[in-house]
Amino acid sequence: MIVAMMVLTSMDVVLRYFRHPIPGTYEIVGFLSALAISFALAYTSLEKGHIAVEFLIDKLPRNIQTGFDLVNSLVAAILFGTIAWQCVLHGHQLMIKGEVSATLQMPVFPFIYGVAVGTALLCLVLLFDFSKTMKRVLGK
Repeated sequence: MIVAMMVLTSMDVVLRYFRHPIPGTYEIVGFLSALAISFALAYTSLEKGHIAVEFLIDKLPRNIQTGFDLVNSLVAAILFGTIAWQCVLHGHQLMIKGEVSATLQMPVFPFIYGVAVGTALLCLVLLFDFSKTMKRVLGK
């Protein structure tokens, strides 16, 4: 998606020089950006690549750190599960209404469903982290 956005934007800039821009470039780049970000969330969480406020948490005892991990994973899973669910509902409403983009008249709902899939994957990663931490707690 990132490569497609780069190629599309570059081609649009070059063609603008010759007075033939690509119609809908802004729309397509926006849709692809939403998909790229939503799918990157789960991978980044899996790789522990998110910025975390560890300089405070690291100073606490290990059992409190584990408690923070449990609460954080569960609350974030609930939040992103809710976001995924609401995206599905919103995408369904857009599909029923036949909502399309302004310039290209492209249906919007597939991109909303894509964001739902990305956030649902993040929810699964967070639930996996929660269960892994719970196993560690219960195993002690």
